[in-house]
Amino acid sequence: MSNSAIPVRSFMTIKSLPAGVLFAGLLLVSIPAWAHHGVAAYDMTNKITLKGTIASFDWSNPHSQIHLDVTDAKGNVVHWDFETQSPTILVHAGWTKNSLKPGDQVTIITSPAKDGSPVGLLTKVVLANGQELTATEK
Repeated sequence: MSNSAIPVRSFMTIKSLPAGVLFAGLLLVSIPAWAHHGVAAYDMTNKITLKGTIASFDWSNPHSQIHLDVTDAKGNVVHWDFETQSPTILVHAGWTKNSLKPGDQVTIITSPAKDGSPVGLLTKVVLANGQELTATEK
């Protein structure tokens, strides 16, 4: 059977199959990524202020993370984790990868997790010298 005997309709279906599979794959991958960018886990109507010591600062995508050790009313150290923007956005807000170093004393304003766990969505960091770093572009 020669190539000219293959019906045009079958040839077009076979040719477009990889593009359809690729599109479906991209759609499946992008749905979880889009859903990831929600704030449903945080109490956005409530802001709390915490003072503590920077344990570490992860300057990474998709969201930078701040880890803060806070001493509670009973004298126990509670390890808090804060989600903030990507490095690209933080740079435009005046941050650098060295803005926060382990041992720095800071005050953090955050929207805490609704479930009461020690995590939050960062609103602002106030450094010991009074400088303020926000999570939004200037």
